[in-house]
Amino acid sequence: MGLAAATIEAYGSDLDALSRSLDAAGRAALRDVTLDDLAAHLRRLRAERGMAASSITRHLATIRVFFRWLAANRRIERDPARLLERPARWRRLPGVLTPGEVRRVIEAPSPERSTLWLRDRAMLELMYAAGLRAAEVGALRLDQFNRELAVLLIVGKGGKHRLVPIGKPAEEWTVRYLEECRPKLARFDDRRDGQRLLLSHTGRPLDRIAVWQIVRRNALAAGVKEAHPHMLRHTFATHLVRGGADLRVVQELLGHADIGTTQWYTHVDRGRLHETIARHHPRP
Repeated sequence: MGLAAATIEAYGSDLDALSRSLDAAGRAALRDVTLDDLAAHLRRLRAERGMAASSITRHLATIRVFFRWLAANRRIERDPARLLERPARWRRLPGVLTPGEVRRVIEAPSPERSTLWLRDRAMLELMYAAGLRAAEVGALRLDQFNRELAVLLIVGKGGKHRLVPIGKPAEEWTVRYLEECRPKLARFDDRRDGQRLLLSHTGRPLDRIAVWQIVRRNALAAGVKEAHPHMLRHTFATHLVRGGADLRVVQELLGHADIGTTQWYTHVDRGRLHETIARHHPRP
């Protein structure tokens, strides 16, 4: 089959989990397995093990191929897995911060908490202002920040470039960081790193883990328990959609290749839709 050993091992593990689940359900023979049995197994993986939809998708693929093989080789009469729902439909709505929570997180860095508070403040401002991924903010170079135009040139997934305006607060805090903080950090010749915009205390570029830690630390200091870099990105897009931004514009700002991905952010105004109907519909 040409499959890697790790892939074969993963498929075997998936089938072992399915076997245990079917045994617990009292299904001694594969010919007795139903669509409901398989769906219950996948739901159990999500509920009891907390598996992400991506992991369950692999389980689903394993189950489908296995039962297709059983049916093709006449081990079972009908394939119960052919109608299994894809876990993509189970996708959780992305977490979103309120404007007040965003403000508290962004304003959390202070001289009392960290000597690198200016860097943290600039980083948080940029992430929310431009909807940056963790890897994108860490990879920012000095020449990707245009102070006069207050825009960032972002290099996203697949090396795709996009221009994103960042607004006055992010521009001002970034300039302050560059003038007051970065010169103290740039203790190495950082030309090999493309002269990164944001630096660690050692003068090296920030990696993805460091970005997560900075966001998490300042969120906790702000009293916001659930916050991470991608949540800031979700919040950026959500607040734009809520403010009436065109979905195509949001797609461009986020660097999404497919408008379908951006459309996910239209979920955010469900509460407002209910309010609008209650206020304006003759029979709410």
